[in-house]
Amino acid sequence: MFSKRYFYLVHLQYLGFRYSGWQQQPNVLTVERMVRRTIKYVLGHNNFKLLASGRTDAMVSAEVACVQLFLDDQPLDTEEFLPLFNENLPSDIRALSITEVDSNFNIIGAPKEKEYVYLFAFGMKAHPFSSSLMTTLAEPLDLKQMKLGAKLFEGAHDFINYTYKPTENTKTEATVTLSEIVENTFYTANFFPERSYAFRVKGKGFKRHQIRLMMGALFELGRANVDLDFIKETLQRGNDIKLTLIAPASGLILRDISF
Repeated sequence: MFSKRYFYLVHLQYLGFRYSGWQQQPNVLTVERMVRRTIKYVLGHNNFKLLASGRTDAMVSAEVACVQLFLDDQPLDTEEFLPLFNENLPSDIRALSITEVDSNFNIIGAPKEKEYVYLFAFGMKAHPFSSSLMTTLAEPLDLKQMKLGAKLFEGAHDFINYTYKPTENTKTEATVTLSEIVENTFYTANFFPERSYAFRVKGKGFKRHQIRLMMGALFELGRANVDLDFIKETLQRGNDIKLTLIAPASGLILRDISF
C-alpha cells in the first residue's frame, strides 16, 4: 500500500552569525541542522524531507528564507505546529508561516526573484554589536564611484569572474534586475553607525559568493584601487580576471523571495 505525501512551504528568518551556513554538514552547526532537529522533536519522528530554495553561506542572515517540507502518511495541523515549532527553535531562528502546497510545487524552480542587501559603513570604528549584520571599514570610500559601479552590474552579463570556483558545467550567464547602493533604511539599531549603506541586488538567483565578490569589487572601487572600466571588463565574456577580495559574509542578508 502506497503512503500519501503532503507538501508544505515554510517561511523562516534567521541570524546567520553563529552558523556555518544553511546546508547540513558533519560536525558543524548549520541552520538546516537546527531546523531538522526541531521538526523531528516536534513531530516525534524523522519521516520527513526538507528542501531549501537556496543555500546561504556561513554567517549570512535571512529576513525571509523558504524551505519545502515533505511529510508522509499524516497531514500536518499547521496552526498547531507553527507555535510549537517556534517554541523549540533556537532564539536566532524563527518560523514566519507554514502553508500547504500541492505536489506540483517545486521550490527550486518556483522563485521568480531573490533580493539581497549587503550592509556596510565606512570612515569609523563601529560598535562591536553591529558586526553580526554589517561590515564597517575605517578608511574613507568614494561612495559616488561605488554607486556608479553598482549600476554596471544591472542587466544580462557573464558573471564568471564573480562565481566562486566555477566548473565547466557552471552556468554563469545571468540577469541582475536591480543593483544599487542606497542609504540603509532597511535595518536600524541604536548601536549602528549614524549613517550606513546597503548594496541592494535582485535577480532570479546568484552563485556562491557572487554578491560578496561584487561587493568586494565595489570596495576596491571606493578605495580607488580599480576604476569603472575595470568593473566593465570583469563583466565582458572571455575576460578571465582574478578578483581577490571577497567581502565579509556577515554583512549579507537574504531580504526577500518572490514566487
